[in-house]
Amino acid sequence: MSDLICLAFKELDTADHFLNELRALQKEYVLELEDACVVVRDGDGKIHLKQSVNLVAIGASQGASRGMLVGTLIGLLFMNPLAGMLAGGLVGAGSGALQGKLADYGIDDNFIKSLSGTIEPNSSAIFLLVRKAVEDKVMPRLSHYQATILKTSLSDEQEERLKAALSQAA
Repeated sequence: MSDLICLAFKELDTADHFLNELRALQKEYVLELEDACVVVRDGDGKIHLKQSVNLVAIGASQGASRGMLVGTLIGLLFMNPLAGMLAGGLVGAGSGALQGKLADYGIDDNFIKSLSGTIEPNSSAIFLLVRKAVEDKVMPRLSHYQATILKTSLSDEQEERLKAALSQAA
């Protein structure tokens, strides 16, 4: 089961730097993220979401490959597999992109938007679904970020350790 962690930062670009640090930890195999979303609230109060998983691109590429395969097979029936492959690829890419646009993976977008309304203008936040983490390796690397915990699904003990690690920056 994954743990939800939502953190707010005082600067606009800190959440992006935090996510880059987490990705570096993933490459070291001490952290496994299921989903991540960076939220930036500009000076006008407008909220911008940056999803880490681009479902539209994934859906379009998968749909295109499936469509090309099916189109080629149908094209073989009509003695024109190239035209079938091209038509199938176009239809598959379009339908896959639409499917990706309508899908919601990981953290619910409505939850992200509602909780993002609580952060200050000219600040950022990060929403994480952490599948697993080696705490004694992860916490020291994140201790130089000053963050406020918005919400977690961690146990009280784990949340206190996270607070202690993030308060070291202060």
